[in-house]
Amino acid sequence: MIYQGNAITVARGPEDGGDDIARLTLDLKGESINKLSSAVIEELGHAVEAIRAEQGLTGLVIGSAKEVFIVGADITEFHGMFEQGDESLKAMLERVHGIFNAIEDLPFPTVTAINGLALGGGCELTLTTDFRVMAESAKIGLPETQLGILPGWGGCVRLPRLIGADNAVEWIAGGKENRAEAALSMGAVDAVVPQAELDSAALDILARAHDGELDYRGRRAQKQAPLNLGPIEQMMAFETAKGYVAGKAGPHYPAPVEAIKVIQKGAGETRERAQAIEGKAFAKLALSDVAFNLVGLFLNDQVVKKKGSRYEREARPIAQAAVLGAGIMGGGIAYQSASKGTPILMKDIKDEAIELGLKEARKLFAKQVERKKLTSAQMAEKLTNIRPTLSYGDFDHVDLVVEAVVENPKVKDAVLTEVEGQVGEHTVLTSNTSTISITRLAENLKRPENFCGMHFFNPVHRMPLVEVIRGEKTSDAAVAATVAYARAMGKTPIVVNDCPGFLVNRVLFPYFGGFSQLVAQGADFRHIDKVMERFGWPMGPAYLLDVVGMDTAVHAGEVMAEGFPERMAGMGGDGDRSAIQVMVDNDRLGQKNDRGFYAYEEDRKGKPKKVVDDAAIELVKGVATSHREFSDEEIIARMMVPLCLEAVRCLEDDIVASPAEADMALIYGIGFPPFRGGALRYIDAMGLDAFVDQADRLAEELGPLYAPTERLREMASAGERFYPAPSPA
Repeated sequence: MIYQGNAITVARGPEDGGDDIARLTLDLKGESINKLSSAVIEELGHAVEAIRAEQGLTGLVIGSAKEVFIVGADITEFHGMFEQGDESLKAMLERVHGIFNAIEDLPFPTVTAINGLALGGGCELTLTTDFRVMAESAKIGLPETQLGILPGWGGCVRLPRLIGADNAVEWIAGGKENRAEAALSMGAVDAVVPQAELDSAALDILARAHDGELDYRGRRAQKQAPLNLGPIEQMMAFETAKGYVAGKAGPHYPAPVEAIKVIQKGAGETRERAQAIEGKAFAKLALSDVAFNLVGLFLNDQVVKKKGSRYEREARPIAQAAVLGAGIMGGGIAYQSASKGTPILMKDIKDEAIELGLKEARKLFAKQVERKKLTSAQMAEKLTNIRPTLSYGDFDHVDLVVEAVVENPKVKDAVLTEVEGQVGEHTVLTSNTSTISITRLAENLKRPENFCGMHFFNPVHRMPLVEVIRGEKTSDAAVAATVAYARAMGKTPIVVNDCPGFLVNRVLFPYFGGFSQLVAQGADFRHIDKVMERFGWPMGPAYLLDVVGMDTAVHAGEVMAEGFPERMAGMGGDGDRSAIQVMVDNDRLGQKNDRGFYAYEEDRKGKPKKVVDDAAIELVKGVATSHREFSDEEIIARMMVPLCLEAVRCLEDDIVASPAEADMALIYGIGFPPFRGGALRYIDAMGLDAFVDQADRLAEELGPLYAPTERLREMASAGERFYPAPSPA
């Protein structure tokens, strides 16, 4: 044994004999995956020192004893690491560069055997060796820009020299995982083999390097020298890419463009100087609010996934599902279930509705074929997972039913009581409702413990969130089964308790209330949309209302007003009709009939494109009881404060269990700007005392919708936060 640590061992000799090859094996004790924490990096440094001191070695194989290679750095350490500041970050990067460079400079050929995920710092470690062999099922990539940072352990330096600047820009700015075939075609790896042949392929490469067939010294020289690019190539590789990537990433996500600049600045430099450029840029991004918030989102997502996994372990398997109500929503649910492998019955009482649901599913599968995600044969096979029916004939074998009929409590009640008589005693019933109380819908059920809400967001195939709503009598088993089914569908389920609007709509409608009050006081809805889109929302509130549907918004608003009359009644201002109601009164329902706050025309791809409509502008002017100009800052405050306060109330009322789940639900459900971290992290960033002061000033003029809770006041006075302050690592 050359070295033994908690995560890394180094031993001599391949299993089939010979002791001149060193084998560095990653196997982090007590964990299911390998990750490069600060402790593991320290071990790696000691392991490399031991390898350098060992006599008689002629090669090194780096591999993993786990199903993954390395998933990346330990992101749980990032906030504490960032908290230490610029100089500490640069020192950390220099230390890692020193270790990685020492691997690259070993006096014999080296190879990495990539058996599973090799992401982030794990990918960067593979780039230090002369060669890489990859299992057919493995994936490799540099996803750092998705966290608001860039590869800081040599990825921006080594990858362009290995696969070319244009390919490296695509990998790093895009931040995606790459399959083995793609990695091989670009030259990121030297061989792709079945998993069982990985070790022998790695040893074969070392033998060929020893025999002179493979020039490992030449490979090293290429990785350590400047990039050989002329002025035209520089322009094509970098300037064109910067414009394209900036357009895709948007103004709030600087990391992808910064990564391109780092590759460009380092292109004419040798290894160490290029690494210094990379390190400086990494530190600058790491200290930004965007990186802090995106790392926070990653950690929140892990919280949500772990909770989902716990529910999944407790759940009875869902082998057969059913959806009641075809049409667009039912077809979307059926498609999602079938595409992920759970067979589903799609029932309706009308042939036309069944055909509409099947048409929706076929359309979505056809798009997958068009994008080369599926073959036509695979599409045909997956479509067989959807079985349309007009009867309950096969419902005795169904494990979970999703009721997705119209948003009407009487209709839903009738359908749910009917289907309960057709299914087994353990079948879980769920309702895809956005507003109707789950406890109320359970009143006429014989087995209310088997019933919960399963709220999908539209369009089903795109929106990642599913709210799983627990009614007063819902059992843990029903919740667990519904969470498991949502995860099997590729969705992110978040469990919430029953109340009007549940979590997401309850938080969204005060935002619409802020919008209605602004319009009532004379604000231009087009200006509000532009301000909130610049703030980071994918669409402004007027545009969002057009997408939701004005009649749907009025109905949901009535539910909110009934449930929370003190602050959600009369959102139009001064008791007048709101702009939303005026739209409904004039049959302007939004995108569903091509006219709302905007008019809609089909673009070249057949999608609705919004255009200014003078008739809508005149109607909204008629709602205004006064006329004044609002600054961008006023608009942001008046839109965001009620939304954030309602998220606080949902946490205090135990509608949602944690700040992490609340923030992830808003990001996944309504597109809350991810780079701002979520509503509760947004309050933390402002400071609870500053937020409460702002809310109090607005409440004096605008009423209870803007009034902070007493608990929030207490937290502000005590200097508390929703998320713990990071401790320096």
